[in-house]
Amino acid sequence: QVQLVESGGGLVQPGGSLRLSCAHSGSIFNLYVMGWYRQAPGKQRELVATLKGGGSGEYVDAVKGRFTISRDNAKKTVSLQMNNLKPEDTGVYYCYGSESGVDYWGQGTQVTVSS
Repeated sequence: QVQLVESGGGLVQPGGSLRLSCAHSGSIFNLYVMGWYRQAPGKQRELVATLKGGGSGEYVDAVKGRFTISRDNAKKTVSLQMNNLKPEDTGVYYCYGSESGVDYWGQGTQVTVSS
């Protein structure tokens, strides 16, 4: 019904930047809630950033001031700009969307921050 496909993950040194993008397609044109989760090795999955409707982004404390979530409804994409990356940001990042009580997930993209 709805597909979410992430891109932009990779290996980056501490202090570097990455931009993750998520393109959604399918029977629903837009998703009311979109966001990003991540799961670090040995840790539970956590919500990193969300957007609801046309509102501003909300962030977990660990990434405030460094990450920015944005969306382009016309292009049906949501992005996560990640600056000043730290080793603790390492993990698999998952794109998330929700509409009409139904949740949708991307397959995940690996982000590794290491020197």
